[in-house]
Amino acid sequence: MTTSLSTPAWAVVRVLRDRNAGLYLVGVVVSGFGTSALWLASGVWVKDLTGSNGLAALCLLAMWTPTLAGPLLGTLADRVRRKPLLIGTNLLLAALLLTLFTVDSPGRLWLLYAVLFVYGAVGVVEDAAESALVATAVDRSLLGDFNGLRMTATEGMKLVAPLAGAGLYAACGGPGVALLDSVTFVLAAGVCTLLRVREDRTAPPTTGWWERTAEGTRFLWAHTRLRPLVLSGGATMLCAGLSGSLLYAVVDGLGHAPAYAGVLYAVQGAGSVVLGLTSGTGLRLLGGPRFAAFGIALTACAVAGRAVQSDAVALACSAASGIGLPCVLIAAMTAVQRETPTALLGRTAATANTLMFTPNVIGLAVGAALVELVDYRLLLTALGTALLGTAAALVQSRASASRTTDRSPSDANPA
Repeated sequence: MTTSLSTPAWAVVRVLRDRNAGLYLVGVVVSGFGTSALWLASGVWVKDLTGSNGLAALCLLAMWTPTLAGPLLGTLADRVRRKPLLIGTNLLLAALLLTLFTVDSPGRLWLLYAVLFVYGAVGVVEDAAESALVATAVDRSLLGDFNGLRMTATEGMKLVAPLAGAGLYAACGGPGVALLDSVTFVLAAGVCTLLRVREDRTAPPTTGWWERTAEGTRFLWAHTRLRPLVLSGGATMLCAGLSGSLLYAVVDGLGHAPAYAGVLYAVQGAGSVVLGLTSGTGLRLLGGPRFAAFGIALTACAVAGRAVQSDAVALACSAASGIGLPCVLIAAMTAVQRETPTALLGRTAATANTLMFTPNVIGLAVGAALVELVDYRLLLTALGTALLGTAAALVQSRASASRTTDRSPSDANPA
């Protein structure tokens, strides 16, 4: 049985046979479907009410802005028991989404933006609580496979949910999509109640909120194995954001209509689904840093390759990017779950998410400006080179860390 762990299919079966892991993945699929549908429909909703592209784009900004406060919001996930927190936040969002039934004119859009902002903030708390809960509820040997399957479920929903959301919006309008999302959160809360996990009651805090927030950041920064992975993830997502903002220039260079971007997105999503099914095996064979470095290097080739004006190359690069880009994210989060003490896991996971995903938003904004000033092919080549440098630096940091004694609390129970 031990040797068969290297078989992706067997690893997937093991995860799905784990009751807690299977239930949690069901919750990811259900809530992810509603979130992906609302993500598309909210922008269309605003566009229909106002005719403004700028106001429609603010929907995405409203949902992403709370990520900046990740370390602060993650502190809540360490302050209370995680299972009741997840049940409560899911029900809160279910109720909050129903208020969107009143958004029927431009004057009521402030409510939509407010709900999306709270949606994003609660999502940060839930991500931190989920990472911490999974680390205690799922067998540690399955964490890499589980995080890969979670990626597969998330990307899989991105392939089908936006289309379903667009159809529902066309038939029922924005309130219909809000109702769908609300129902998915109720179902996710029900799934959470079925999880079998024992959580000790948290001890009363002995320090202030800001001090507790800083503890997770300090732990992450001082850890010689986690810090390089998380920083490499942030650098990779920065380059990915910059590259993503050039996508329509790539499509234009291929001589296609803007809608062709949807084809490239779908191929990239399919690549991420494949990677998610095999990531556990990759982590076991290569180890976290080398698995992440492999993914970053593959992403570098995919990004630089998009400078070639060929449909076949563009499709291959999209698939390669879908396979390569998630590697560092899966490796980093799995390492955080394995290396961080349970009492700090919510704050540390939220800090890691902020450091890895905020650069993506910055990259999108900077890239949108650069594409008007610099030839996109030159930018893609430069980004590919930067990503190769990131992969090399990660490999070098791993070599340095292997020569350094890391006295983290998790050393008593190594992964």
